[in-house]
Amino acid sequence: MSEQKKLGILVGGGPAPGLNGIISSVTIAAINQGLKVYGIFDGYKWLEQGDSSHVEELTIEKVSRLHLEGGTYLRTARANPTVSQEKLDNCVKALKDLELDFVVTTGGDDTSFSATKIAETANAEIRFAHCPKTIDNDLPLPEDAPTFGYETARHLGARLVTNLMEDARSTNRWYFVIAMGRKAGHLALGMGKAAGATITVLAEEFPGKNISVKQVCDVLEAAIIKRRAMGQESGVAVLAEGLAERFTEEELKMIPGMALEYDEYGHIRLAEVELGKILKRELERRFAERGEKFKSVELNIGYELRCADPIPYDQDYTRNLGCLAVEFLLDPQYADIPAAMICVEDGKLKPMQFQELIDPATKKVKVRMVDLEGINYKVSQQYMIKLVKEDFDNAELLAKMAAIAQVTPEDFKEKFEDVVA
Repeated sequence: MSEQKKLGILVGGGPAPGLNGIISSVTIAAINQGLKVYGIFDGYKWLEQGDSSHVEELTIEKVSRLHLEGGTYLRTARANPTVSQEKLDNCVKALKDLELDFVVTTGGDDTSFSATKIAETANAEIRFAHCPKTIDNDLPLPEDAPTFGYETARHLGARLVTNLMEDARSTNRWYFVIAMGRKAGHLALGMGKAAGATITVLAEEFPGKNISVKQVCDVLEAAIIKRRAMGQESGVAVLAEGLAERFTEEELKMIPGMALEYDEYGHIRLAEVELGKILKRELERRFAERGEKFKSVELNIGYELRCADPIPYDQDYTRNLGCLAVEFLLDPQYADIPAAMICVEDGKLKPMQFQELIDPATKKVKVRMVDLEGINYKVSQQYMIKLVKEDFDNAELLAKMAAIAQVTPEDFKEKFEDVVA
């Protein structure tokens, strides 16, 4: 009788709705196929130290209703074993100490990149399946499929924005809502479009490598003025936090009270940048120069979404991904693939080898950006208040906006020509 094979599961990166669904689905599918299953706590945190003691054997009884809950039973961490060969070697040692044949990782681009490097270090002696997770929705999945967690985050985020829109109308003020999305603006766009927010602003909309605070404030100020010219004093702007990622460090360091912090992967901790506060202060300053008091509130929406109970879409989706991860690891036709991201294409398993996901230029996992030519983005623009080139051809509207800005129509056009461009 052959020795019983063993599978480990770990969670990396930030939480997302559906993580417990992956843990549950993988555990049930693997046990039903005769495997022993171990949950590895705190992502790569202990493994990179060569510590194999922070594990627990999982059973169907333990996980059978786990898919209904938010958060992650196994907890998570942002430990980055790729920073040194020693840490990668420690991970392999710990996994071999546990006598694991397979590992299912679930997380975003950093977690999958770490899994890639560990798989290489293990020389295919341990095979990896990665279930793509992130509320940012920025992993390059086939058929433009969402990453799990995104739909729940968008659902709850849109409801919160809808509530803020009524509060804004009732109190005649503006809200600046910062939505998570380090590189790509999918969540900001999804929340803003579904709720019918006044405007959304994404980093993808700005050409060039860097974005300035002035550029973003120009877009917002123009939208506020245009909305006033249309007879409305209030509004809600949804902004992707990734805008701050493209501010230069020099500009951020010049902001009073700004002390930049970095995570284990070298990313600026965007939650510490206080993007909404920066924009709010600058816009208030601009309106004060015209002798006006601008009423606004800034807030972040992100942490409230990550550990929400998943909606049925993500409950169903993670059932599929977990089961397919086990199928990939056990199916002989994939035996020569040491590691892959688990995707669905045409309703069937589509394992994507990590090499397909790596950007040759950055050596990191490719990021799926918002497609400005796609129907999702183009339709969203039809329902937003943004200054556009055609507004300069509308003499009546232009005159109203110029009067509100206390400048001539010609000066208004000059001030905001970059916005319409």
